Amino acid sequence: MNTKFNLSEWALQHKSLVWYFMILASVAGILSYMNLGREEDPDFTIKTMLIQASWPGASVDEMTSQVTDRIEKKLQELESLDYTKSINTPGQTTIYVNLLENTKAKDVKPTWIKVRNMVSDIASTLPSGVQGPTFIDSFGDVYGNIYAFTADGLTQRQLRDYLETARQQILSVPNVGKVDLVGAQDEVVYLEFSTKQMAALGITQNQIIETLQNQNAVVASGTLRTGAESINLRVSGQFASEEALRNINLRVNDRFFRLSDVAKITRTYSDPQQPLFRVNGQPAIGLAIGMKPGANLLHFGEALSVKMDKVIADLPVGIGVHHVADQAVVVEEAVGGFTKALFEAIVIVLVVSFVSLGMRAGLVVAVSIPLVLAITFVFMEYLGISLQRISLGALIIALGLLVDDAMIAIEMMVSKLEHGQPLEKAATAVWTSTAFPMLTGTLVTVASFMPVGLNDSAAGEFTFTLFVVIAVSLIVSWIVAVLFSPLLGVLMLPKTMKAHHEQKGIVARGFAGILSACMHWPKMTILVTALTFGASIYGMGFVQQQFFPASDRPELIVDWTARQNYTIAQTKADMDAFEAKYVAGNPDVDHWTSYVGQGAKRFVLSFDVQASTNNFGQIVIVTKSIEARNRLMAKLEEASAKEYPGTDVFVKQMELGPPVGRPVQYRVSGPDPQMVRTYAQELAAIMGSDSRLTRIVFDWNEPARVVKVDVLQDKARQLGVSSSDIATALNNITGGSTITQIRDSIYLVNVVARATKDERQSIETLRDLQLPSSNGQSVPLAAIATFHYELEQPIIWRRDRIPTITVKAGIGDSTQPATIDQSLKPAIDAFAARLSPGYSVAPAGTVESSAKSQAPIAAVVPLMLLTMMTILMFQLQSFQRLFMVVIVAPLGLIGVVAALLPSGAPLGFVAILGVLALIGILIRNSVILVVEIDTLRKSGKEAWHAVQEAAEHRMRPIMLTAAAASLALIPISREIFWGPMAYAMMGGIIVGTVLTLLFLPALYIVWFRVKKPEESQAATPDHA
Repeated sequence: MNTKFNLSEWALQHKSLVWYFMILASVAGILSYMNLGREEDPDFTIKTMLIQASWPGASVDEMTSQVTDRIEKKLQELESLDYTKSINTPGQTTIYVNLLENTKAKDVKPTWIKVRNMVSDIASTLPSGVQGPTFIDSFGDVYGNIYAFTADGLTQRQLRDYLETARQQILSVPNVGKVDLVGAQDEVVYLEFSTKQMAALGITQNQIIETLQNQNAVVASGTLRTGAESINLRVSGQFASEEALRNINLRVNDRFFRLSDVAKITRTYSDPQQPLFRVNGQPAIGLAIGMKPGANLLHFGEALSVKMDKVIADLPVGIGVHHVADQAVVVEEAVGGFTKALFEAIVIVLVVSFVSLGMRAGLVVAVSIPLVLAITFVFMEYLGISLQRISLGALIIALGLLVDDAMIAIEMMVSKLEHGQPLEKAATAVWTSTAFPMLTGTLVTVASFMPVGLNDSAAGEFTFTLFVVIAVSLIVSWIVAVLFSPLLGVLMLPKTMKAHHEQKGIVARGFAGILSACMHWPKMTILVTALTFGASIYGMGFVQQQFFPASDRPELIVDWTARQNYTIAQTKADMDAFEAKYVAGNPDVDHWTSYVGQGAKRFVLSFDVQASTNNFGQIVIVTKSIEARNRLMAKLEEASAKEYPGTDVFVKQMELGPPVGRPVQYRVSGPDPQMVRTYAQELAAIMGSDSRLTRIVFDWNEPARVVKVDVLQDKARQLGVSSSDIATALNNITGGSTITQIRDSIYLVNVVARATKDERQSIETLRDLQLPSSNGQSVPLAAIATFHYELEQPIIWRRDRIPTITVKAGIGDSTQPATIDQSLKPAIDAFAARLSPGYSVAPAGTVESSAKSQAPIAAVVPLMLLTMMTILMFQLQSFQRLFMVVIVAPLGLIGVVAALLPSGAPLGFVAILGVLALIGILIRNSVILVVEIDTLRKSGKEAWHAVQEAAEHRMRPIMLTAAAASLALIPISREIFWGPMAYAMMGGIIVGTVLTLLFLPALYIVWFRVKKPEESQAATPDHA
């Protein structure tokens, strides 16, 4: 395309200015690279909020119908709500509010404020006695550094005192976020009464409680004002220790006695225990340290390390410090590995350039590539994009593409020099001959990544920087090719070059022969290509589908779910035995931490945080290598299957991208929990028919025993005893009730009244419980109530207000979840068809998450195609040529299948993005080839020879760029995350390049009815 203004010519006329900008861009790029943040993976927004409420004394059914359902009903008015999920236990509910995948990250926080307001509006409609609701909108907070502190010779309280001091010091570190204690046990003062002794003395707990509360109350006692001075009055009596309680004299029925005479007073830790934290099998307290969003993780890690050195130096002998999670080190290693891969790719591209173009021409490309990268780094810093897995991978992918512009520019200059044009005239030909076809190809390639850029799902947010970095680098590469490369060419290329265009080498002669055969038998070429494409579509059915692969981190996570009625003490005992037998002393293990009664802190964004329950625990094992991790995983899976049949022990690797948990999952939903349980068991039997699945489990299903106290209401009313009185008395005996608090330093220590150990663990004690009646005498509970056992659900999960059981399973081999889902689909569809009305089965886990992430891609593909067609029409201005250019793109699938099948690589979410990108890459080459054919024909070339000459002329740069793009992907083909995408793109680029050079000329000949020269020397095909 000729135009009056020539940017390349302008650059040669303003050499000093252009050199200035080149130097400026280089220096700015180096500084930006040094300033760029470092992360292991890009951030994505966790679009989940937790709402919690408690109603002491309520059953699961009461909690579900009276509290959870009211809140969930209100939440359904939220326009961006995807679904609610709730876990209901006696007296407690936790509701997970999940927003739609396409909710923009910037809208999430305002939505949480709206949720708070909506639920607060209905708080008054909840039953009296409900505590809360409370909101946790920081569910996605990451604690990248976790320290474990063990104590030898110190009590838990003493250790906690030191850690509270350390916590205050750590909060002074720049950019520090939240700092939480993990596994700290609260102190409690227990007043243990004997109900029989109390009855014998004629004393009630209410009398004692009233005395303690009145003495311990903090009540305003006035201020004396004498002239110019104000003096506050203070009344003593508040409890400062358990000794103060022991010395209290009680006056009951005109009798005085000490509290210690009727109650055993003990200061200890909470019983039952609160969630525990352990390191290497030893009790510990953890400090989980987060960082403010947007801060540089490596800089923060250095500052934190300096502060922790000072903190540790002040700790006494006996306190052990273990740095169990250090994301700064992980990020440094990860970024170092990615950066190494980037430099390997740069070296590969440069070698291809020097070998194919020669020393001088290759040197121009060698200078252009770092220049493009430098300018890209400047944009990355401006846009706040850090160096992480996705952005560095994008740079590697872009390398093979951006070198195309530089190679085309230099090829054009060399070609003009070989034809005898002056050096500066040859340099300006870049703008007049190939600049606009190159720009069209660049914009089309950028448009092919639009499904990444416009994907609002969590997976799309995770990969968003792929689109930005590739778009910036490709556009910059075009600018460098038309602005800087001509100047570099004038500096580095000789003023004249000997013509070589008539002396074909071995490769060129071989290609010319194959091209001639394809052109002489064009219909056969098209037929073979079509049959091969059909075979690739069939072969695609054998390529496994994937969401995101497992991480290459060395951690193993063990999710430990015991029976639902287990105490935290029993869960701990079982986990301790498991660790002692299989983890402690294992040569593959570096260190491990255990969380009992809770899940691990989110130490990396993609970690799947679990709900806290007494029967749940989590072990985070850091192995010494990937090989060690794989060995240990196999060993633990075998042991858990054989030795813990009643416990759900799930051994898993860390996940990349949004977490999904067990790979194969199905949800069974319906109005009646008992029917849901029955159907879930039937579904589990169907899943069990697939031998590839391992350890099929339910998220809830197991009933638990309860003691039902049936009150004889008429008799109870005659005696003036209510059900509330009975429930309160029972709770005071078994669990105990907080009657007051001791204010000790920064702590509030609860004073809990309860029965002695023997009495609170015996049903007989409950039968003999003496209740005060209206006539002043005590009556045993057995006289007005009967006792019997019943079974009820201790926990109910709901999804969108419907009881839902999720049936989950692991996979015992390398089969992907989508493959198993397809094989189970006929049986599950038949099962779903016979369910009663109101009941349903739906896939969950990996298959559901993958579908949710791919749906936004499918929605954007029409816009992507429209954008590409529009760009191409501006360049081609011909429907027929548009069709020819576009038809090559789908044929890249031949190479994709040819690469994925032998390698065994699955077609994952990222690989799908690579396949879409192939469309732009292949169209880019096709555009330049078709434009060159038309240019030659307009210059007077006969049609047949124009096609042949254009293909032969474009063979070298197309093959070189294909080689550069394919070989540049080799460093990331070894990566677990990028491997499938690398294989798909390498296969697609190689095969697509061959089709561009052989199939496209054959198609051109058939479409435009181009005759062979000997048949018609004057063939003039239609130029529509």
